Amino acid sequence: MAEYGRIGPARMDELWELHRAYKEAIGEDLPGEEDRKSLSVAMEQERILFYGAWEDGRPVGCCSVTVGFSTFNYRPSGVFEDFYIVPEYRHRGIARELVRYAYRESGVASLTVGCADCDAEMYRALGFSVPLGNLLAYE
Repeated sequence: MAEYGRIGPARMDELWELHRAYKEAIGEDLPGEEDRKSLSVAMEQERILFYGAWEDGRPVGCCSVTVGFSTFNYRPSGVFEDFYIVPEYRHRGIARELVRYAYRESGVASLTVGCADCDAEMYRALGFSVPLGNLLAYE
């Protein structure tokens, strides 16, 4: 049975292993040492909150919530990202529980996710069911 908890800076090695696997799985460039340092600072300043799942002491999943404020409901809202479950631990309910845990523990009133079209059904199955139009990024 999986255990769930917050991943703080002290567990950066575990998070980094999962985060690099996530980036590789989605075909993005692997982050380097400067990225790791930047992420560590953001975690220490609580600008991003990471949550994880462990089974038999092994990290098997992670996600992040970046907290802001939304006029969607005039309360704290979160952006859900960095969602990854180690392949051999998928289809065991860990993903659903991790999403619920992150939502509850982050203290947000709403949680949004931007995803590729091919992942939309997965996120709907995990409880992301309120359509908010298109999410676009400006960089």
